[in-house]
Amino acid sequence: MIISSGTLSSAYARATVTDSPLLVCSTPSETRCRYELTSQLHLNMSIYRLLSSVRRSSTITTAQPLFHFFHLTQNPVQNQSLNPQSPYLYRSFAFTSAEEAAAERRRRKRRLRIEPPLHALRPSPNSSPPARDPNGPRLPDSTSQLVGPRLNLHNRVQSLIRASDLDAASLLARSSVFSNIRPTVFTCNAIVAAMYRNKRFDEAVALFHFFFKQSNIVPNIVSYNNLINTHCDRGEVDTALEVYRHILANAPFSPSAVTYRHLTKGLIDAGRIGEAMDLLREMLAKGYGADSLVYNNLISGFLKLGNLEKANELFDELKERCLVYDGVVNATFMEWWFSQGKDKEAMQSYKSWLDRKFRMIPATGNTLLEVLLKHEKKTEAWALFEEMLDSHMPPNIQAVNSDTFSIMVNECFKLGKCEEAIQTFKKAGTKAGSKPFAMDVAGFNNIITRFCELGMLSEAEKLFAELSKKSLSADVPTYRTMIDAYLKAGRIDDALQTFTKMVESGLRVVASFGTRVFGEFLKNGKNMESAWLLTKMGEKDPKPDALIYDVVVRGLCNAGEFEKSCDILDQMMRYAVGVTPVLLEFVRDAFGKAGRIEEIERVLNKTRWAPPSTASPPRARPWGQPQQSPIEPPRNQMAAQHASVSPQMTGQHVSGSQQYMGSFNAAQVNHST
Repeated sequence: MIISSGTLSSAYARATVTDSPLLVCSTPSETRCRYELTSQLHLNMSIYRLLSSVRRSSTITTAQPLFHFFHLTQNPVQNQSLNPQSPYLYRSFAFTSAEEAAAERRRRKRRLRIEPPLHALRPSPNSSPPARDPNGPRLPDSTSQLVGPRLNLHNRVQSLIRASDLDAASLLARSSVFSNIRPTVFTCNAIVAAMYRNKRFDEAVALFHFFFKQSNIVPNIVSYNNLINTHCDRGEVDTALEVYRHILANAPFSPSAVTYRHLTKGLIDAGRIGEAMDLLREMLAKGYGADSLVYNNLISGFLKLGNLEKANELFDELKERCLVYDGVVNATFMEWWFSQGKDKEAMQSYKSWLDRKFRMIPATGNTLLEVLLKHEKKTEAWALFEEMLDSHMPPNIQAVNSDTFSIMVNECFKLGKCEEAIQTFKKAGTKAGSKPFAMDVAGFNNIITRFCELGMLSEAEKLFAELSKKSLSADVPTYRTMIDAYLKAGRIDDALQTFTKMVESGLRVVASFGTRVFGEFLKNGKNMESAWLLTKMGEKDPKPDALIYDVVVRGLCNAGEFEKSCDILDQMMRYAVGVTPVLLEFVRDAFGKAGRIEEIERVLNKTRWAPPSTASPPRARPWGQPQQSPIEPPRNQMAAQHASVSPQMTGQHVSGSQQYMGSFNAAQVNHST
């Protein structure tokens, strides 16, 4: 705020009038009032004279800030010695020094880099996105596509994969291709990778071609890496190289370091280490950084051939190109030295890596732990484990994972030290700043499995209860381990209770596990409980497998529980699970012997659950027209009705071509409608 001279002039005039001798006061209050007015008059006069001198001065050409006059007003005594004519008395900037102003500018720039202004984040309403070349290659899905119904589909497929029901997961993903909710590339990659991990290579390749060739879903680099890895493990390295060349020629992205890892490993396993070296040089020539695992594949290959000189040459090259490299390379050298019976050289390689003080990721530490424990270097292994625990400082530094604890816990069980295994499982670092590891479900599964294998169910139950108390949910392997242990120990009631929790939690019960568990329940007289559990399972999708229904129906019929058998068969018909001819023959024979054949025929009547006819009521035909046969529904509509019942629901094995054609017909009908 700036005070003009005109304003002070008027104030001075008013003050002069106020100081008139006519203002004579006789009372004390009037005297005090006159004294205050006089003081204000002198103050206003001093400010006016000060402004006048500033205006006359040639050195001061700019208006002065108000806060300085406010300071003079509030501290008239302290400023009597100051020369109002001095230009250095005033400041026209908001900082005490130029350095402070520069620091403030730098602070504002940093803040803008961290938090850009809102107008920079919003697209301009007038600017349209750049038009994409229609002739350019299509791009794969981004993570922004994995939302809403497509995310729900992805989670359903992942839950089936975690339940080890890969057939149901594959069927769900393939059938969704012909629906309105098409799977993303991430869902397709998940089921292909699951098939590869379970050594079902043919199905992994078939699914890749179905999703990305037939169904026109655009693959990403992870999709191609899965295919390359599958071909390499099948020994089809030339086919994997063709996929690599296809990426270079046609894909809108470049190969990744993982691509070169798979290819070099496949070439070395095929005895073509020279081509693997050429591929490494090609990777470096294309501008990729030196990948430790690619070098590790080649070093391991030369060590297996006994060419230590070439392996050391590659190791030196890696150290020149990478200031920080992965300790897995040292583990490879250690493994080779140990196999040669040269423990001293192996430990020298290990200590040389420790002396570099590299930050260790869990995968590297786990590999070193396995090598040390394998070759009876237990003291060094436990010291490394302690160091990893001390270095664990989440969220910035993740030094251990559940696999780290599982390695050391399994070592304790191997030595018969069960109490020490529990202590190791709950161990944390002692260094300042280190934090205990938040154990996940995989870590609990490992130690629970070890206790169940030893028949120590009380300790397993304590850990299972601890898992339930934490913010974790037991998965299918956890329940399966506990139920199998209870059945093995003859504790049928505990197994039934645990299986009930599994069903109520909504986890998938695969056919192999379900038939075995229900068979044990029925064998031990748990007929009503089995029927209730199967009914509970049928309330959710996907429906239980037809083999599970088969076991329960046979068990109930053999136990004389015909009412419950009718209920289960009725559910099979209502859910369109499908009754196999063998089960149909068994049921009719059992109910016929009991004199209840009419009851079972009524339950097995398919027309009860047939969809209502959508045909219009018959109209009165004009006189003289011949009577025609009823119009049959179109063939594609009939195919759609059959295809609407998935093969998983019917419990019948359907070939891939039949599933493909059935879903294709269903998609055609949906499109036409």
